[in-house]
Amino acid sequence: MKIMQISSWVRIFLALIGSVLFLDGAILIAFKKIHIGTVLPFLLGLFFCLYAYFYYHIERFFFYHFRLHSVWRFGWLCFWIWLISLGYFFHYLSNHQIKNQNIAPVKAIIVLGTGVKNGQPSATLAKRLDRAAPIALAQPTAKLVMTGGIDFGETNSEAIVMSRYVQQHHHIPASQIILEDKSTSTELNLKNSQTLLQAQQINIQQPIAIVTSDFHTLRASAIARKQGYHHAIMLGASTPLETRYNAWLREYFAYASGWLLDEY
Repeated sequence: MKIMQISSWVRIFLALIGSVLFLDGAILIAFKKIHIGTVLPFLLGLFFCLYAYFYYHIERFFFYHFRLHSVWRFGWLCFWIWLISLGYFFHYLSNHQIKNQNIAPVKAIIVLGTGVKNGQPSATLAKRLDRAAPIALAQPTAKLVMTGGIDFGETNSEAIVMSRYVQQHHHIPASQIILEDKSTSTELNLKNSQTLLQAQQINIQQPIAIVTSDFHTLRASAIARKQGYHHAIMLGASTPLETRYNAWLREYFAYASGWLLDEY
């Protein structure tokens, strides 16, 4: 009787969690935010809902197929290990976000791109630009480097869109802005910026601020350090709540793959 009650609670719990994950992923995918941070919750949610609905049928099937049952249990073990590691990563991000209030004088401010839509910065990119603009205004001699190439379906590069945004919304003069409009990744953002900075007699050994999203500072800092930005000041912009945890999930895989590919 107690086992039946426990299994009922498990089914209810999985159905609730599955519904939340499924709807979260489905809504964001409907808004064309298609990446691992939205597709994975969608698939996990779908799996949990189906598992909760067909719980007894699935468990009975594996109970009578011993070898498959062992594989099934091992799969759940791997899933829980992964979930624990993901929880630790989320905990680390939430407790180690870099929030500098008083920014020391810097030679340049590099803003990492993260996507535009219909010629406008995404909500996440706008947050980064809003984080960088007050520093650029307070330090008018510091060059403001906008990074990012042309996104699929767009006509203007991210760098151009970013430049237009800070000029219109924050009245930053065009003479202070440098455009790096060829990159398609964080690694290339920082690598391509080096040549542009050198043309301005700015060495990457000098203090340089790097502005990105709060969840991205950990990986961006590691990439910058490997490229020789030894005096980089990482500045994290807040991530919109509606995409925050999906972005964190995507960053989990990006950080792991970057480590495996020796980007750091």
